[in-house]
Amino acid sequence: MPQSVKSNAESRMDKAVQVLKRDLSSMRAGRANPAILDRIQVDYYGTPTPLNQVGNINTPDPRTLIIQPWDKTVLSDIEKAILKSDLGLTPMNDGEIIRISIPPLTEERRMELVKATKKSGEEAKVAIRNIRRDANDEIKKLEKTEISEDESRRHQEDIQKLTNKYVASVDELLIIKEKEIMDV
Repeated sequence: MPQSVKSNAESRMDKAVQVLKRDLSSMRAGRANPAILDRIQVDYYGTPTPLNQVGNINTPDPRTLIIQPWDKTVLSDIEKAILKSDLGLTPMNDGEIIRISIPPLTEERRMELVKATKKSGEEAKVAIRNIRRDANDEIKKLEKTEISEDESRRHQEDIQKLTNKYVASVDELLIIKEKEIMDV
């Protein structure tokens, strides 16, 4: 039974790290990356649809994204969705494709992005610590019925090691993303 608590905690911690990875990949870091458009939803015939499902997104060079919709009638909807997003990008519609030039980041914008990155990392760490708390509570409940006090302590130490491992991976992801953002 304690093994299932630990494996459940580990899978939940892994999901928290995966969510952080997805969030960090969608942050703009100076280079054109199609993942920065992942969060954009386009109104496609009245249904909010992810941008990557209404067209093809290419990066012909490090400073340009090209969106080629499969249905040309949604060009204006894609343009509106990009303008409404918090990315600060200006799409150019030529009737066939949408071209987005990625301007170089200013020092101020880089600092804002680093701050947002750290905030996302802190949220992931809080989620991981909450999972640790839940798992420890479950182990303590088992201590009253199924396992000894020593076993309970050993399982709680294992959960703490898992927590440390996943917090370290969050720190590692943050360092990589911060380096990517600050790279001129």
